[in-house]
Amino acid sequence: MAVDGKNDAVIIGAGAGGAAAAWRLCGHGLRVLILEAGPRFDPSVDYPLTNADWERRGFPTKANSQGAVSYGDLGTLDMEDVDLATWNTVSGRLFNNPVRVPSAAGYSQVQGVGGSTLHYVGEAHRLNPSSFHLASDQGVGADWPLSFDDLEPFYVACETEIGVAGAPSPSPRWPSDAHLQPAHPLSTSARALQEAGAKLGVIWEPNNRAALSEPKDGRPNCNYCGNCSRGCPLGDKGSADVTFIRKAEATGLLTIGTDAQVTRLVAGAGGRIRSVTGVRGGAPFELDTPILILAAGAVQTPRLLLASDLANSSGQVGRNFMETLGWTSAGLCAGLRNSHKGLPADAVSWTYNSPGSVPGAAGGCRFTASTQEVGLMGPVAYASRVVDGYGAAFKAQMWRNFGSAISVSGTGETIPDARSFVALDPEQVDDAGVPVAQINSVLTDHSLALLRFMASQCRSLLAAAGVEEVREEYGSWDSFTATHAFGTCRMGDDPTTSVVDAFGRAHDVENLYIADASVFPSSGGGEAPAMTIQALAVRLADRLVA
Repeated sequence: MAVDGKNDAVIIGAGAGGAAAAWRLCGHGLRVLILEAGPRFDPSVDYPLTNADWERRGFPTKANSQGAVSYGDLGTLDMEDVDLATWNTVSGRLFNNPVRVPSAAGYSQVQGVGGSTLHYVGEAHRLNPSSFHLASDQGVGADWPLSFDDLEPFYVACETEIGVAGAPSPSPRWPSDAHLQPAHPLSTSARALQEAGAKLGVIWEPNNRAALSEPKDGRPNCNYCGNCSRGCPLGDKGSADVTFIRKAEATGLLTIGTDAQVTRLVAGAGGRIRSVTGVRGGAPFELDTPILILAAGAVQTPRLLLASDLANSSGQVGRNFMETLGWTSAGLCAGLRNSHKGLPADAVSWTYNSPGSVPGAAGGCRFTASTQEVGLMGPVAYASRVVDGYGAAFKAQMWRNFGSAISVSGTGETIPDARSFVALDPEQVDDAGVPVAQINSVLTDHSLALLRFMASQCRSLLAAAGVEEVREEYGSWDSFTATHAFGTCRMGDDPTTSVVDAFGRAHDVENLYIADASVFPSSGGGEAPAMTIQALAVRLADRLVA
């Protein structure tokens, strides 16, 4: 790592936002240092999907590849909502907590070069234009201090660099789509849901995917193995390491320090950050920071600010936490074949995505064909989740049913609530002595209404597709398993109610910028956030240089 002051900017975190910011800054000729708490992954070594045990492998865990978190208030379960409990045919109801508290299955984050894009499915979504003025239209949450039109050219820049594949769409979020690669073909399960949706007024279309349908920049097109969330060994998935990081390193202006845990931001004179301190390989370090971009995610970013007692004159650091609100239903569909093949999340429905489009809920949601995404691609998954029994009868069921599983998932909007926030754990610290981030996340009446709507729609879609018996269901009611988190350093024009301005610059600290989902004022109606994080980061970088 360069410690001689020759870095023009220091970035904490090499995930979606940090990588995109580094790519843009290096393109402008700046020297950039990324401090990444996690390791580097080698796709050809770390993602052995050709091994016979592929189905028993999740995304690999390496030293320092997961940040420590704890859990505080996750709410209390009202047993009147027990029809939203997690269950499957083989194991029955998986929730049997007598104290009626949701399980803390975990905040799904990867620390490493590429961050959580290493294990994301690769959905490449733009936020619904209406989501930028949620408070004005719906009277809840907060408006963004920028518009969709402000962000649209940066969406185009990121989609072009990644090689996003998708079909022309009538959605208002796609005024420009000529730069997209051709959409991927739909799997048999996606086509079944498309036909089912036609009966119910639910419109399905090819999902925009950060997976190449044509070769690009030395990366091959997708081979449809379906294992995006286990890590892509070929490089066709547009994770940040093989796109933004690779291009930034090619300039010769990017240095990455892996396994470098930043422990504190050190204030200097004139309302600026002077340096950052941390630990790497057991040795402490301190680095000067002419410009600091914090991109550690919506949990670790507020943790570092709170531990450093910085950028919080508004009292909003850690507040307004929003999680992924999700529901999945799956079953077996007689006559369906080869549903284990294809690209995960290949089809999407935006029918109920706009804020206010769901009765009784302020926010929106989207639905996804999720058979491959939820892992129903091999015999182990079938035997442990959707096909029960033993002996010859069980074997006959497996032969008869394999390839007929179909799954549909809903992802919905979360409205900020005072009970949902990230704080410093009062007791637990990490190896460097820094308090770990404590997540508090409580489902509101709005969340429950939207969750119930998504469950009802998923069940109706499966029935219309020909599923006679649902075999598995799970969702946010009884398990905190957020794959996306937002909102803990909200952007806004008013320094008394927000942490950063419309370009991600901290109101309190002149040389501090934030480039991750913590700046989101609203979560959107179920859109995957990576593309919006990256577009915001590129916009931030351009503003910084200007």
